[in-house]
Amino acid sequence: MTDLLTSDQATETPVRPPARAGSAWLKWFARRIGLAVLTLWLCSVLVFFATAALGDPVRAILGKDYASSPERVAALQAELHLDRPVIVRYFEWLGGLLTGDLGNSVANGLPVGELVGDRIVNSAVLVIVSAIVMIPVAFGIAMVSANNRGKRTDGVIQIVMITLAGLPEFVVGILLVALFSTTVMHLLPAVTIAGGGAPPWFVPASMILPVLTLVIAVAPYVARIVRSSLLEVLDSDYVELARLKGVPERIVMRKHALLNAIVPGIQVIALQLAWLAGGIVIVEYLFSYPGIGASLVDSVRNSDFPMVQVLAMVIAAVYVGVNLLADVLSILFTPRARTAITS
Repeated sequence: MTDLLTSDQATETPVRPPARAGSAWLKWFARRIGLAVLTLWLCSVLVFFATAALGDPVRAILGKDYASSPERVAALQAELHLDRPVIVRYFEWLGGLLTGDLGNSVANGLPVGELVGDRIVNSAVLVIVSAIVMIPVAFGIAMVSANNRGKRTDGVIQIVMITLAGLPEFVVGILLVALFSTTVMHLLPAVTIAGGGAPPWFVPASMILPVLTLVIAVAPYVARIVRSSLLEVLDSDYVELARLKGVPERIVMRKHALLNAIVPGIQVIALQLAWLAGGIVIVEYLFSYPGIGASLVDSVRNSDFPMVQVLAMVIAAVYVGVNLLADVLSILFTPRARTAITS
């Protein structure tokens, strides 16, 4: 009896006190924040030196007037600090970025912060609305497809999803414009209408086509990943045991399969939302949506590199932030991962 008790005590898994578990979580989160900051710093290096290597911005701004206007050349070089070493300019730019001093646009002389503020909000609204529509649609399609595995419904859904996944977003946008705004039907505006500087969501009808384009571009990827996860869970032993106990199939799908398939879904949703932060460039330009995508295209066209640098860093920050949030949610939804952190 004494030997059995000693054996049980020896094999018992040690339970970490709550204070030490909290410390482990804090260390894990601090390490992830540190990696995110390191990633953003590397992005800042790449963005700054890539834009600096594109050539003389003063020559690009002045064009044919470069040779005939030495005074304007000297003024622009002084304004852009081009007379200083590039490494000094980088740290000055990085310091301004961290303190909120984003500099002035070389296209119109206005502060970059004022120019990009409303654009960031507009793009964030477009991405959030698209995500709110896309997530339930993708999960619903995945559940219907997995529930009809091997049947004609599943085959049709897979063909449609693969076809939509193979279409670039600008093709989807053009098809939607042709269908709903031109020759076939005249139901929705082809461009975003925001008169007087008002936000685009003041005219909800003008946001339908951009949102629909992004949903069609992203939902097939999410639906296919979630379907694969659902099929894997539906073939597991514990789901088969639930069926043998007489649990209805809809409850098996909702309470057993879907909850266990949500972690891969979180990861792929995060990747697609991060892609949307940069992928909306074409969609915004196509529908004249006043967001960071259209602003980035105009800034590149005007050689407005302070705007390009700030917009590129905004997209990088969104990408890193969304992936960090996905990691946290994946850990919270995975008991084994939580145990690995606290043990």
